[in-house]
Amino acid sequence: MPLSGRGTVGPNFRAGPTPQGTVVIVPMAGTADWSLGHALDSEELVLMHVLKTAIQAQPPEPQRLLVIPPLRFVFGPGPATAFAVDPPTIHQLLDEAVESIALSGFRRIVLYNASPWNEELTAATARDLRISRELQMFRISLSGLGFDFNPDRCPDRRDLQTVITALTGRAPEPSLIEQPLDLAAAREQAPLIVCPIAERLAHLIGEIDRWPALPHNGRVQPANPAAFAVFPSS
Repeated sequence: MPLSGRGTVGPNFRAGPTPQGTVVIVPMAGTADWSLGHALDSEELVLMHVLKTAIQAQPPEPQRLLVIPPLRFVFGPGPATAFAVDPPTIHQLLDEAVESIALSGFRRIVLYNASPWNEELTAATARDLRISRELQMFRISLSGLGFDFNPDRCPDRRDLQTVITALTGRAPEPSLIEQPLDLAAAREQAPLIVCPIAERLAHLIGEIDRWPALPHNGRVQPANPAAFAVFPSS
């Protein structure tokens, strides 16, 4: 992660982003076999390609967007997941990553997640970080954009398989998807599938960029005791 560990802006940022006005995207991907006939790193492959396409389609203003290297973890009790970790470890990993970003002066952070297994835990951790680190936290899931790896929620994942085939340049192994597209057809169809999803992501990033800063520099203000006063009954 190209951030200084001593709370100062590292050399890569000295003439770069203005921390207070920059949106920092933290990509997160798991490793799992989703029965699509492709490798375990398919989540990261799709996650980063959608982000790249979104940025190319609607380039942000200079010094307004920063993307750190992906975090690779999965909270997955299923037998198809690889290198699964427990919730406290995930929470600590995200806390340390976000702390490093915050120490470099950045206040607006987007957790950009691919794994269906990580969605609920990511949401809970984002809420915790909003309070404990006094940061402006946002969360985007690949499933919410239209690419859902979970077969229980999205039985028809042919488009997802097609995009992975085109990105890897390899025809899929036998999988749950019947009659998958060959490599030539996948390369032709993949841009048509990715573009609307990338446009949704670009719209969300733009909306986050325009979102007003938190009041009081993100500090949660104590409750007003008068609001909880018990009035005597008449």
